[in-house]
Amino acid sequence: MEPLDYKDMLRRLSAIAEHQRSINDDLRAFSRHQVKSNAGVQTTLARIETLLARMLRHEANGWDA
Repeated sequence: MEPLDYKDMLRRLSAIAEHQRSINDDLRAFSRHQVKSNAGVQTTLARIETLLARMLRHEANGWDA
C-alpha cells in the first residue's frame, strides 16, 4: 500500500470533518427533540400526580365513616 500524499490526506481529513459536522447536527436536532419530549413527560407526570392526590384524599369524599 502506497503512502498517502499531502493532498489525499487533506481530502480525507476534510471528508472526516464534514461527516463529523453532519453527526453533530443530527445530535443537536435529537437533543432539541428530547428536551421537548421531556417537557411533555414532566407535564403529564404532574397531571398524574395531581389526579392521584385527589383520588387518595379519603377524608374529602366521605370514605372515612
